[in-house]
Order: sequence, then structure tokens, then C-alpha cells
Amino acid sequence: LLDQQSTAWNKGDIEGFMKGYWKNDSLMFIGKKGITYGWQNTLDNYKKSYPGKEAMGQLHFTIIQIKSLSKEYQQVTGRWALQRSIGNLEGYFTLLVRKIKGQWVIIADHSS
Repeated sequence: LLDQQSTAWNKGDIEGFMKGYWKNDSLMFIGKKGITYGWQNTLDNYKKSYPGKEAMGQLHFTIIQIKSLSKEYQQVTGRWALQRSIGNLEGYFTLLVRKIKGQWVIIADHSS
């Protein structure tokens, strides 16, 4: 899931990156600006924050821990890093991932 997201991001494809998220109004994203609910609102925020390839840079994830909560839920903790010509960014994340219709999707993302 995260490999597919970073590959899409590194191609400048935010919509492709968003395929890893639950396409639902109940998706929850927590970042430095607060809580955002909904897939579309999360996509809109990404587009505002990263308006082009220069702002997006190259994304790399490092998994710190995957904790199985049940057959349906996983908690993923890791580090994200963006290498960019306009200045690098990095932080940490905790994801709640759920298996829905045979596919793992992020239903909650807390990134800092």
C-alpha cells in the first residue's frame, strides 16, 4: 500500500496517491492544521499544500512498526520524508488500515 502511494507521489500523481485512502466521507486525516474528514477534503488539502512536482518532491516511507489489531485492522507507524529542491520535509505517521472488500485502505492518518 505505501509502496504504491510513494510511487504515485513521486510521479506527481496525487490522485494515484489517494487510492491508498478509503474513499469515504468518514476518512480521518489529522495533521498540523487539525482534523480533516472525507476523502475529497483530504485530496483538496494535499493539492493546496503540494501544488506541483517541485512542492511534492520525492517521497520515502520508513516503516517502524506494523501492529495487527485484528484480521480486519492494522496499525502502521512510520516516518515520511520528502526530498525537495525547495527544502526537505520529514515527520512521522500513525495509520489505521482496514481491509475493505479484500483491499487494505487507510481509514485514519495522523501525520506530523
